[in-house]
Amino acid sequence: MTTLTDHNTTFSEAIPVEINLNREARTLELVYTNGERHTLSCEYLRVHSPSAEVRGHGHGEGVLQVGKKFVNINALEPIGNYAVKIAFDDGHDTGLFSWTYLLELGRQHETMWKIYLDRLTEAGAKREPNLIGRWKPNG
Repeated sequence: MTTLTDHNTTFSEAIPVEINLNREARTLELVYTNGERHTLSCEYLRVHSPSAEVRGHGHGEGVLQVGKKFVNINALEPIGNYAVKIAFDDGHDTGLFSWTYLLELGRQHETMWKIYLDRLTEAGAKREPNLIGRWKPNG
């Protein structure tokens, strides 16, 4: 997996100059000073949340997130000058997405998304939520 240091990116270059939430498309777009632009789906962000609930407390303890295809973002809250807290409409709001982590998610999107889809297949799980008695997408 490529890291930010492989791209000679400084912390200040990892801070987006523009953040655009498109709730209708369920995407978050991040624009950087070098012209880099990444559009990440809310589902992708949710299943890659840096929270302990998703990642676990140690290596290999992560919990596969299923049924998040229609998740959306309710709110974005800046945390100092290093991160943003994302509140998702399924109630998850405990992950702090650092600027460097968001840039990594953008740069590694294709690889990380494929790994996630492969894990779903291996688990016999799906992206679509079980809508009976559970969370339902807005709109």
